[in-house]
Amino acid sequence: MSTKQHFRTCNLCEAMCGIVIEHNGKSVETIKGDKEDPFSKGFICPKAVALQDIYEDPDRLKKPIRRQGDEWGEISWKEAFDTVVSKLQSIGKEYGPDAVGYYQGNPSVHNLGTLFFAGSFFRTLQTKNGYSATSLDQLPHHYASQFMLGHYLLMPVPDIDRTQYFLVIGANPIASNGSMMSAAGMPGRIRALQKRNGKMVVIDPRRSETALKADRHHFIKPGTDVYLLAALLQVLFKEALIDIKRVGNWSKGLDQLPSLFEPYTPELASAHTGIEVEEIRTMAHEFAAAESAVCYSRMGASTQAHGTLCQWLTNLINIVTGNFDRPGGAMFSTPAVDVVKGRKNKGTQHKYNRYQSRVRGLPEFNDELPVAALAEEILTEGEGQIKAMVISAGNPVLSSPNGTKLEKALDQLDFMVSIDIYLNETSKHADIILPPQTGLESEHFDVVFNNLAVRDTAKYSEPLFDGAEGSKADWQIFKELTKRMKPLSTEEEALDAYMTPSNFLNEALKKGPHDLNLKSLKAHPHGIDLGPLKPQLPDRLFTEDKMVDLAPALFVTHLKNLSHELPKASSLTLVGRRHLRSNNSWMHNSERLVKGPWRCTILMHPEDARQRALQPETIVRVSSAKGSVNLPLEISDEMMPGVVSIPHGFGHNRNGTRWQVAEAHAGVSINDLTDENLLDGISGNTAFSGVEVEVSASA
Repeated sequence: MSTKQHFRTCNLCEAMCGIVIEHNGKSVETIKGDKEDPFSKGFICPKAVALQDIYEDPDRLKKPIRRQGDEWGEISWKEAFDTVVSKLQSIGKEYGPDAVGYYQGNPSVHNLGTLFFAGSFFRTLQTKNGYSATSLDQLPHHYASQFMLGHYLLMPVPDIDRTQYFLVIGANPIASNGSMMSAAGMPGRIRALQKRNGKMVVIDPRRSETALKADRHHFIKPGTDVYLLAALLQVLFKEALIDIKRVGNWSKGLDQLPSLFEPYTPELASAHTGIEVEEIRTMAHEFAAAESAVCYSRMGASTQAHGTLCQWLTNLINIVTGNFDRPGGAMFSTPAVDVVKGRKNKGTQHKYNRYQSRVRGLPEFNDELPVAALAEEILTEGEGQIKAMVISAGNPVLSSPNGTKLEKALDQLDFMVSIDIYLNETSKHADIILPPQTGLESEHFDVVFNNLAVRDTAKYSEPLFDGAEGSKADWQIFKELTKRMKPLSTEEEALDAYMTPSNFLNEALKKGPHDLNLKSLKAHPHGIDLGPLKPQLPDRLFTEDKMVDLAPALFVTHLKNLSHELPKASSLTLVGRRHLRSNNSWMHNSERLVKGPWRCTILMHPEDARQRALQPETIVRVSSAKGSVNLPLEISDEMMPGVVSIPHGFGHNRNGTRWQVAEAHAGVSINDLTDENLLDGISGNTAFSGVEVEVSASA
């Protein structure tokens, strides 16, 4: 059987690496980087080869299964759809529409079919109980964009390929290849920055893979980034280092900023963060003096108690130094499918706090409530209590705070359906699992991540293999559920038959800014280079007055109320970490991604270990207010004293799952320690960084 080549984009993370798959028509032979891909230029990370592992995984579900007690059995698609729709409708009718909730996991935006068709189904539920991984991750970024720029998807991206000064706060882009910044081949992009005499400064409580490549790295106490960012702005204003010419004619609120940041001196910031006063001043001076500069703050700065303030201040630093919407600064993509102009938006209040969660009153944003409220909304009795859940492409038992509480909640539901390819720690609680076809059986186009890309490109990937006999694509599952929940008229039937992912994409491309269609993309299987990011403000703004709001009242109030008192010294503070070979929990079922040194360890500074008489590689007990776990200790001076780190996505030691490789590399879940009550004070995003823990020898 002759070898053929298939070109596609890896969809396992945000990086959008182009790959070449050599195959014989039935199975994969090799997966390599595509040197002709205009975005990644041959770079791939180890995750790309796992596309083969997922496709060939014997644990992957291909037909619907139903739980009966502790046993699972295959059922027909018709029976599965009939049961799901009947249960959802009857529960909604008996208890009201809010009795049905839904959760969408991270892979939803990596899959064209789910991205295009899931929303229609969830809207048929007419529930206020919508949740997604957004509030476990990047929700503060969306708040900053909504309140400052008028649209939650108008996201500034570091122009890494042209900047001369790259300030990285709470991010590890060498491991992630960008996050809220799609940048395949990040190691090469950083080398190119330094080769052109640029500089990268990293702020992180861990000397991460990115920090090791930095010109300077500073440890920072978790959760204190807001003081550093505010101090940088204080220096910029006090020493007249601002350059507002770029945005002066289309921004408002500048006059409020100097006095607002006056109290946030480098001395105050140093006391909170642990970074020396002169280093803070030096950062501000270097940033202002650089030919071009960009401040990029990510997970460590977002998933904390001041996440939204951090993203606001990050934008302000880029704006007031003249580095917003210009080459080498924070810029905006012009993607082939324009998700910003394609979404209606009617101002700030249209998307924020139109309703609140029933138990704690957490704010809605863009039709979703914070995931931290989900367990209590199931467990707390009364009108509006969630009785049924639809969970799509997610494993929130491992990814959301206090996963043990969510486990308990899912167990008491009247009905649950999971749309997932695995029987995992979350889907095991379902009554029915509907498994979609997987990556190599699906067409692909990066709608979301091209919006976050450091260069404008476009690439369409056709399916490589047919789906298994009797299987269904994700879009087919959602379309069928939608039609059954809300029967179509004759006219709607005709449109529905036409709308496939390909046709949907083709229509979106034709409406986009680059005069493309699906045919033109298919003619370029390696992808099309659309050029570097271009300045596009104020035309791109969605605020009603076409002005950037530098001082949104909600943000200003929270900053004014920020305590200047130093917190009491805690024993140890917990942060997460990401590994190049991992992204989501389901990647742990690939042998080649979990092989090698054991990665689910707790990292601790040598002095902290000495004080507790702990030895390396021993099993230690880590305890928080919410729970405890036992795992191996790894002693390393890459950790800041007083801070420990556990990777996310593990915890495959729960009974009732069915993925052999993951279970053999179970590890522990960091979210058996995190607290659903620790939140960003504005958005309700979960504050994973900064949980207080105790570490002791395991009994």
